[in-house]
Amino acid sequence: MYSKCRQRGLTVVELVMFIVIVGVAAAGILQVMDLTNRNSTDPIRRKQAMLIAEAYMEEVQQAQFTACDAGDQNAGTAIYITAPPLNPAHPELYCAGAAENFGPEANNVRPYDNVNDYASANYNQGDSVRPFVNAAGVDTDVTGAQLGAGLGNVQLNDYTTTLALRNVALNGIAAADVLEITITVSYGVGESVVLQGYRTRYEPRAL
Repeated sequence: MYSKCRQRGLTVVELVMFIVIVGVAAAGILQVMDLTNRNSTDPIRRKQAMLIAEAYMEEVQQAQFTACDAGDQNAGTAIYITAPPLNPAHPELYCAGAAENFGPEANNVRPYDNVNDYASANYNQGDSVRPFVNAAGVDTDVTGAQLGAGLGNVQLNDYTTTLALRNVALNGIAAADVLEITITVSYGVGESVVLQGYRTRYEPRAL
């Protein structure tokens, strides 16, 4: 009795077509994965950037926003940055010395005693500056230590922080008495976190 066996296997043409189809599909998947990976944000690094921005924002907002230097005898009462008139009726409303301006005073170190000390002298409002860096151009904490120095092997050298200040009116408060603070922390390739806050000048003026 004869039984005809069914043939099994692939022809060369079928094998080549299979390899081509699988190769094209694999290449497409890899391209999608690569594109997703390049355009996705690392959540850990973004969280680190946000923590850095929040720390610097807290430092700046805790500085005083006075009409005079914080060491001026009238810092707690002065409301005018202009020079007082001759024999003013209320001299306590004017600075005994020079009025505050952008840029730190000589020998000032962080944390500065006034918000505008974090900008440079002759500062153009809205420009980005880097007041948190050391001589090597690396961001530091309020003690002057490089960011991440106390975190073992954590490296934060590639985070770059900038600050911008400008006067803006806010909820009925005159622009002269409000500073908008913008902290931008950049990292990686084109990634950044932007944090905005405000510092208002109110009675007593030394607060």
